[in-house]
Amino acid sequence: MKRLRDVLLGVILGGVIATGVIMSVPADGANEWSRLLPFSQQNLLVMRQARNIIEMYFVDGERPNEEKLFFGSMKGMVAAVDDPYTRFVEPEQLDEENMEMEGEYGGLGMYVGQRDGKILVMSPIEGTPAARAGVKPLDEIVKIDEKVIIGMEQNEVVKMLRGQANTTVNVWMRRTGENELLQFDLTREVINIKTVRLEMLGEIAYIKLNNFHHKTSSELEGALRDAKVKNASGVILDMRNNPGGLLNIAVDVASQFLDGGLVVSMKGRISRFDDALFAEEGKATSLPLVVLVNEGSASASEIVAGAIQDRGRGPLVGMKTYGKGSVQSLFNLPDNTGMFVTIARYTTPSEKIIDHKGLVPDYAVEGGPAIEKDDDAQLQKALGVMKNVLLAPKK
Repeated sequence: MKRLRDVLLGVILGGVIATGVIMSVPADGANEWSRLLPFSQQNLLVMRQARNIIEMYFVDGERPNEEKLFFGSMKGMVAAVDDPYTRFVEPEQLDEENMEMEGEYGGLGMYVGQRDGKILVMSPIEGTPAARAGVKPLDEIVKIDEKVIIGMEQNEVVKMLRGQANTTVNVWMRRTGENELLQFDLTREVINIKTVRLEMLGEIAYIKLNNFHHKTSSELEGALRDAKVKNASGVILDMRNNPGGLLNIAVDVASQFLDGGLVVSMKGRISRFDDALFAEEGKATSLPLVVLVNEGSASASEIVAGAIQDRGRGPLVGMKTYGKGSVQSLFNLPDNTGMFVTIARYTTPSEKIIDHKGLVPDYAVEGGPAIEKDDDAQLQKALGVMKNVLLAPKK
């Protein structure tokens, strides 16, 4: 006991001595180097002391290497701004996200987001394992295999969900209105995302828009050309469970339905991020339009839907949207890492704020996408609005 006491006393005294040294250093250096440092000399010395303590006393495993400690520090610093969309990404994760924007990746087929400390499904992707299993927007992921993920960062959860094709993962979710957790046994697949799908429902062109990726605009143009060849009399644009994507693609999509004019306004902390984006003139179809949205419609989906609603181009049918009204920009760092930073918040043409509020549809209808079109109450309502309101003979 005496030996243990002496050891503990030595540790405590060591900390006191180290603290004394740190406190003796001036907080603000007068030279040029001090002005380049990201923190005061005192805070940097505290970080040095913390690293020494970890390397000397942490009981489990090998000493963490420089890169791991540095990445952890960066994540902590960026997370301190308390915005779930502002985040630091390591090189491997950045490559994965770039691949996802190209429209192909391996996993379960669902986009997740972080809100109020919870990891929520923003939307399952049509035709993927998650969608086929019945995963719904706003389901909260609680457990993956044997690991409870409450309190984990979004990128860590995504890494656990992804894996080699044909491997299985057990995911437990909490759904609003359900008393017990829901268990999903899912098999990973290579997810090839086709962002646009056209189906003729009689004389109505039904266009399902799943995302806003690099190929989305050209795919949508092709779908509208096909609809014209098939003599469509109207368009139902389905953006339910569409989590968004690239801002410039959202403007391109809006240009297919709006003949010029304002699509979205952005207001940032610094004036160079203030902007107003306009639809391109001469690209828009004149076909009557109805837009389907729900709680899984977010970000770029809300930009397009908000512009269409505000400009009187067509009504929204479904449920209130997700409410992500902020713009993120990727800043690439010299070591192949990156930072996604919220640089602005956007408003619709009528200056409606979407962030944390969402868009309210013109026709509120509960439900969601269904395999059988006759079972899809929201789609049936959209068809009714098209036929009985937009295409009805004017008196």
